[in-house]
Amino acid sequence: MHHPDLSATRTDMDGSALRIGIVQARFNPSITNALAKACTDELHALHVSAEHITHVQVPGALEVPVALQAMAQSQHFDALIALGCIIRGETYHFELVANESGSAITQLALDHGLPIANTILTTENEAQAIARQTDKGRDAARVAVEMALLLKSLS
Repeated sequence: MHHPDLSATRTDMDGSALRIGIVQARFNPSITNALAKACTDELHALHVSAEHITHVQVPGALEVPVALQAMAQSQHFDALIALGCIIRGETYHFELVANESGSAITQLALDHGLPIANTILTTENEAQAIARQTDKGRDAARVAVEMALLLKSLS
């Protein structure tokens, strides 16, 4: 599966007027904390102020959509970010968790017309997750800001 190089995205993004919600699954905390740090650091680099970022935690990936839904229904946010990590070797129902959380997040974005950057890592092992945590956290911030700005420009 080919993934676009998100480092090639727009460089003129100004998120200073945006309100961003982050839902972080606590399962695999060393990885999800690193994702969250990279994500919030990049949001700040894109001029999203700390006061405009709401960051909550839930137990695991299956709980992420419920928190995202509450945020979407509040209508306080321009974009949402889902952060989590599902490692095949640790989760016997890996495919179920990955597919259920992914499809629920996509449906929420469509139902609410709200960009949701889904950065729930799904990897074979912890090493793969660690290798991706910083880049993917940064990408999540960039996707959320770019999509929020796009939707504002279209409305």
